[in-house]
Amino acid sequence: MRGCPYGTHRVIEPKGVLPQTALKIDNTMEIYDNEILIDVKTLNIDSASFTQIKEQAGGDIEKIKEIMLNIVKERGKHQNPVTGSGGMLIGIVEKIGKDLEGKIDLKVGDKIATLVSLSLTPLRIDKILNVKKDIDQVDIEGKAILFESGIYAKLPDDMPETLALAALDVAGAPAQTAKLVKPGDYVLILGAAGKSGLLCCYEAKKRAGVTGKVIGLARPGKSAERLKQTNLCDVVIEGDATQPVEVLNKVLECTGGRYVDIAINVVNIPNTEMSTILPVRDDGIVYFFSMATSFTRAALGAEGVGKDVNMIIGNGYTKGHAQITLEVLRESKLLREIFETIYV
Repeated sequence: MRGCPYGTHRVIEPKGVLPQTALKIDNTMEIYDNEILIDVKTLNIDSASFTQIKEQAGGDIEKIKEIMLNIVKERGKHQNPVTGSGGMLIGIVEKIGKDLEGKIDLKVGDKIATLVSLSLTPLRIDKILNVKKDIDQVDIEGKAILFESGIYAKLPDDMPETLALAALDVAGAPAQTAKLVKPGDYVLILGAAGKSGLLCCYEAKKRAGVTGKVIGLARPGKSAERLKQTNLCDVVIEGDATQPVEVLNKVLECTGGRYVDIAINVVNIPNTEMSTILPVRDDGIVYFFSMATSFTRAALGAEGVGKDVNMIIGNGYTKGHAQITLEVLRESKLLREIFETIYV
């Protein structure tokens, strides 16, 4: 039996919507002829989602497990009901539907990372083995379904699986940065010391060149110090991304009064929309990769301060994003060492 390429045949409630929008989907693991069954090893939970779950659990590992198991039990997928976001997974291809056999570049036994969100992926968790709460990764025993339209990446042989997963989880951000930043651009990156932030800083610096300027905003303390040591930014600003006027003044101070051409938001907390919008020149670009973004607040906020900027929703997918992001870790020994130290 063949299912819808986009997975609507798995939607239980409400009928007629796509799996990502659905409140509940079918996570039985009998595959349709155009689905792929995955033996799941590790979940990489979206940063905004995992931050919220940790806060709800008070940092308690057993409560984190309970919350995650309840989400999957209720929804048939790991979609945080507060943030709406999911994450991604790595696993081993266990079975390929007969309609896909020989038509895709996968075979049973391949190790892959799914590049579609857990918020739409049918998932069954049989057991949670380990919660790595400092790097948003959870080792499990379980199964998942990849739809015909689902994108994936075979795990590379030249780096550990967990390193590849950490990078691929945010692959859309550096790849979009590579597309958006042009030579000579002034670029502000909010959340620059985080996982996606570091990758974006690297790409922004590479694309803006010697005539451009990359400004990284990070929390005071360890985050800012780590960012300064990388030399990936021309200027590092220490500050609170929820304080827009403070951020604006600090940006203008370091640019000599010039507004930036592009602002990229990869912060994993809410209420950072206006700190992203205010420092951008008219007709400049605002790129919201963070899943903690409220697009209502962004739209109304820009209107409220008379900002004519081009706002881009942080699509987690752009063509070639997996290859672009993994290549960054191959090009930059420093970034690879940071990722191996913090995220592996």
